Amino acid sequence: MKREITEKDAHEKHVLFSNAAVKISFLIIGICCLTPFVSPPVALFAGLIFSLSVGAPFEAFNKKASKYLLQISVVGLGFGMNLLDSVKSGSDGMLFTLFSVVSVLFIGIMLGKWLNIGKVPSYLIASGTAICGGSAIAAVGPIAKANESEMSVSLATIFVLNAIALFLFPVLGHWMHLSQHQFGLWAAIAIHDTSSVVGAGATYGEEALKVATTVKLTRALWIIPLSIFTSFYFKSKGDKVFIPWFILFFIVAMILNTYLNIPKAVTHGIVSVARQSLTLTLFFIGAGLSRKTLKSVGVKPLVLGVTLWVFIAIVSLSFIYFLYQPK
Repeated sequence: MKREITEKDAHEKHVLFSNAAVKISFLIIGICCLTPFVSPPVALFAGLIFSLSVGAPFEAFNKKASKYLLQISVVGLGFGMNLLDSVKSGSDGMLFTLFSVVSVLFIGIMLGKWLNIGKVPSYLIASGTAICGGSAIAAVGPIAKANESEMSVSLATIFVLNAIALFLFPVLGHWMHLSQHQFGLWAAIAIHDTSSVVGAGATYGEEALKVATTVKLTRALWIIPLSIFTSFYFKSKGDKVFIPWFILFFIVAMILNTYLNIPKAVTHGIVSVARQSLTLTLFFIGAGLSRKTLKSVGVKPLVLGVTLWVFIAIVSLSFIYFLYQPK
């Protein structure tokens, strides 16, 4: 009896030690992501490996931190951009944004019916692909009366593709010799979430980061008309419309940087902190891709997500490549 109790105590101590080791390792990697030695792709990859191998601790904190750190990072990046240049970059992407939003939504709804996925999940996946990934799904999900399972499958599908895009797009961009401007437009239109768009732009170059961020945030404003359309499509009037307020703060940051004589040392410091915060955000996002999340993605939703993603990636790249040749 005494021996059984001893073995049980030893096992409990081993479990406690293992949990503590996992938490400490997670914190150490997170701190490393705040240094210039860790790039955005490396941070995301580290989060993925950590989560899939030993599991990520602090799940609730991880989810909230990634959300708010991303918003803070985007606002901070605004202090490194000129409003007039950004407006020009944003206007360049308006045509692509309009076309992609309408076409992806239409194809997603039709293909979802053909695959017999279900009206709600197919609409959520199409919305996430058309505009800004998880943010769009979170905005229209309640309006579409999506249940927890439908939200989880849609978010997981988009999340997996985002993780792939952050690694794949910069490689493809260099392979096809895309200019900074071309790649920034392509990333903003063809990659779902703002985090992966900004991460891919930062990996590709300074101008690509500015173009990608501005065009993507301009694209994110389509959440408002999409929410209104969703209320009619699912016949649910009176629901609140989610407005991404951090986009407005991003614009304010650009205005301050453009028209106020802020010392370059100050703006440079803010942008540097914002970039490191973005790197940490990507680590948190990677750590959020658990085995449970991967299992929740069925074959049909993944087929729909990949099809829509490949469609908009190829079509937008064709427009960008032929209309915006490098100077």
